[in-house]
Amino acid sequence: MLFDVTRLAARLLEGKRPTGVDRVSLAYIRHFRHGARALVRHWGRWVYPGARGSQLIFAALLGEVAYPVRAIRSAVASGHVRGAPVPRGALLFNTGHSGLDRPGYAKAMCRFGLRPVYFLHDLIPVSHPEYCREGEARRHEQRLRTMLTTGSGLIANSAVTGAELHQYAMAAGLAPPPLIVAPIGALTLPQPQPSPPHHRPYVVMLGTIEPRKNHLMMLHLWRQMIEAGLTNIPALVVIGQRGWECEQVLDLLERSPGLKTHVIERGACGDEELATWLHHARALLFPSFVEGYGMPLVEALAHGVPVIASDLPVFREIAGDVPDYLDPLDGPGWRRQVLDYARPESPARTAQMVRMQGYVAPDWAGHFARVDPFVQTLGAAGARGR
Repeated sequence: MLFDVTRLAARLLEGKRPTGVDRVSLAYIRHFRHGARALVRHWGRWVYPGARGSQLIFAALLGEVAYPVRAIRSAVASGHVRGAPVPRGALLFNTGHSGLDRPGYAKAMCRFGLRPVYFLHDLIPVSHPEYCREGEARRHEQRLRTMLTTGSGLIANSAVTGAELHQYAMAAGLAPPPLIVAPIGALTLPQPQPSPPHHRPYVVMLGTIEPRKNHLMMLHLWRQMIEAGLTNIPALVVIGQRGWECEQVLDLLERSPGLKTHVIERGACGDEELATWLHHARALLFPSFVEGYGMPLVEALAHGVPVIASDLPVFREIAGDVPDYLDPLDGPGWRRQVLDYARPESPARTAQMVRMQGYVAPDWAGHFARVDPFVQTLGAAGARGR
């Protein structure tokens, strides 16, 4: 069993914090590490660092060594020098979409005789290209074709994502490989600090700042409430790295005088700080236009934090009727809910806390309870084929 860790290693070497996609990949490494090996694509070569180098890379990615950058560079360099061949016939996990937009990836699958297992996060660049970087739709089309034409198995994070892939495959005249749906687990956060991190009520938006997350409408909503002279406006805490094509959002964050007293941006937020902000929040706001899953929603509910979210099918799939749902463009509705939830005795918030008592969040144990038998079946099929 091989894991393509190219994306994780590159982001660690660049000093970037893990995204939601990266957290999925790290969960897979944590679960399979002792029976798995690493593979790194470096300067056009597929480097296999062997058993010892692989375990060193896994430990570095999981934050278990003192100098992770040095450890990864050492393991990759050693693999380059040794030139050990990539094990033929192995299952190769690619859980981060990395490299799949390059035609050479599929050719390498054939050259090394590998049987890839892909994790599909979403089809958003194809279904909603207006929310993505220029050219991303074309690249994601290539990723999907690589998955569909070379995959031995696919894992989808939601039934919605799986159904969208089937529709895409049918339209493209392609037959998808065996696929299972396995909802992903929430991040287990450390204990929060007992004291609130802010002196007045606040709500949180969690996720990379990008167009589909709908930060722009939320910031305009706050500015309208401020200009209306309302006195019970909660603070808005924006937690997440700055992404792409979000200049208007950044202009508001940096240059709007009124927002400076009501909006707090936390770009680099560690797990303990995140736990504290979430724990004391009146609600998590999740007004996205489209999502493949919605990990912040699961994380919030798993830690007892109410959620006000867009009315998306995937949110209802993973959270049922627990959150309060709104159309992502219903500005007046969002305003009413935000102001209600900010009140000490909020009826809407109290009602959601009652609904939340019966909620069981997806977790990684449940995820791998579905994935492990699937992987065993794929492994057995590969053994029969050799």
